[in-house]
Amino acid sequence: MHAADLAQEARVSAAWKVLHTVLDPEVPAVSVCDLGIVRDVVAGEAGLEIVLTPTYSGCPATEVIESDVLAAIDAAGLGPARVTLRRAPAWTTDWISAEGRRKLAEYGIAPPGMVDKDAAVPIRFFGRSMSTATPACPRCGSAQTERLSAFGATACKALYRCLACREPFEHFKPI
Repeated sequence: MHAADLAQEARVSAAWKVLHTVLDPEVPAVSVCDLGIVRDVVAGEAGLEIVLTPTYSGCPATEVIESDVLAAIDAAGLGPARVTLRRAPAWTTDWISAEGRRKLAEYGIAPPGMVDKDAAVPIRFFGRSMSTATPACPRCGSAQTERLSAFGATACKALYRCLACREPFEHFKPI
C-alpha cells in the first residue's frame, strides 16, 4: 500500500472517531453514528465525503446535523469535507447500534425493538409490528406501559406512561 493510501485510510479512520462525538441535536444522548445516520466516509482528492441518511426525508434536524458534522471535521483539522445525503435505502431504526439503544434507554427513551429480517419490507406507510406489543419502561423496566400519544417531543417519538412506576417516557418509533 502506498503512503498516500495509508494517509487517506488514517484520515477516514480519524473522521469516524470524530463523527462518533457528534451528537444528535434532538436526542443529545446519542451520536449520529449511534443512530446509524452516518453511512460512509470516503477520502478523495477533493477531501472527505461524509454520507448521511436522514432519519426521514422531512426531518428538520438534517441541516443542523450536516452543519455539526462539517464543523467537527473542520475542528479536528481533517481538511476539506462535504456531506452527501443518501435517502435510499431509507433509514431504519434497525440501524441504531446496540450502544445507541443502551444510551437511549439511559436517557429515558425506550429504544425501538429489532424487526426480524425476514419480516422487513423496503417502504412502509403505516406502522409495522414490533417485537413487543408495548415498549418496556426505560426507568423501571416494567412491561406494563400504555401509549398516551402517537407523538412525543418530535415526530419520530411517541409518548408512553409506565403503569408500574407511573412515569411518562418517550419511545423512539420503529420505522
